[in-house]
Amino acid sequence: MRRKPDILWVLVVIFGLGVVTTGYTQSLWERQSDAPPVIQTQR
Repeated sequence: MRRKPDILWVLVVIFGLGVVTTGYTQSLWERQSDAPPVIQTQR
């Protein structure tokens, strides 16, 4: 009989994933703002 994971561990995993995702998207935003602006032509 397996024990259900404690709600605390579930929250810790969700919080950890949120921190990692936020850090990753923030680094992507910073990298995008460093790039020179691209001019797109409309067709």
